[in-house]
Amino acid sequence: MTATLKILVVDGNTRETDEKHVTFGGVATGQHYVNVLRSLRADIDCTIVHPARAGGVVLPAGVGLDAFAGAVWSGSALNVYKDEPAVRAQIDLARAIFSAAVPQFGSCWGLQVAVVAAGGDVRANPRGRELGIVRHIVPTSAGATHAMFVGKRSPFEAIGVHLDEVTALPTNAVVLASNSISTVQAAEIHFGAGVCWGVQYHPEYDLNEIATVIQRHGARLIEERFFADMAMLNRFVGDLRALHTDPSRTDLAWLYGIGDDVLQPQRRRLELRRWLDCQVLRSS
Repeated sequence: MTATLKILVVDGNTRETDEKHVTFGGVATGQHYVNVLRSLRADIDCTIVHPARAGGVVLPAGVGLDAFAGAVWSGSALNVYKDEPAVRAQIDLARAIFSAAVPQFGSCWGLQVAVVAAGGDVRANPRGRELGIVRHIVPTSAGATHAMFVGKRSPFEAIGVHLDEVTALPTNAVVLASNSISTVQAAEIHFGAGVCWGVQYHPEYDLNEIATVIQRHGARLIEERFFADMAMLNRFVGDLRALHTDPSRTDLAWLYGIGDDVLQPQRRRLELRRWLDCQVLRSS
């Protein structure tokens, strides 16, 4: 019988955010990550934990962090610089995973939590929110030869949404990619016995998930001048969902400038596949 690859999936959102996301047509953050990981490898066995919910991190009876071959972190609507229980619990968990020498991969919030857990800083981005398609991400000199980006072209685009940015990396960390909105679009962080590969964008997202995030934010995005009114927002959301359903809609891809980096799952999820191959399988 083939051994399973045990992966811990950390859903960074509160129950309220996950439930609202599902109401608007998406998949709960942790479960979506599970679905993507299982699409990459059939032998993956995931355990989801919800440290932002009441009760904290609950692992199966008799299972410790060292039972996992890797841990992935989802995005979150929280802000890591706010001193509140849902945030502190996740910083503590990241430090514990580092200490257990379990390889980590962080999407957006996951990058930020790993940075703060290891001694770095995150703040609200003075340039504002990055939303939808993250443009012109360029690997640094370190990133150009990094295992995570083997097969990635430069520059590339990705799906993303974030209001905060990494302003100072901890000791023993290196920037792997940047763009004009965020100096740290990707990083490798070593802390204690562990290592985290983190990205500020969302390689696990598809166009339906980002459309759901946009719809969930609603009027806030109109206030931030991403959309003139709700009709414009809803039209954009509908077009993204149509393109998700039928990626051959070249009219919509052309209209919004969405290319194969986003439309092709194997290219969109490359960083996750490389992490599994180079970090998880190598250490398991």
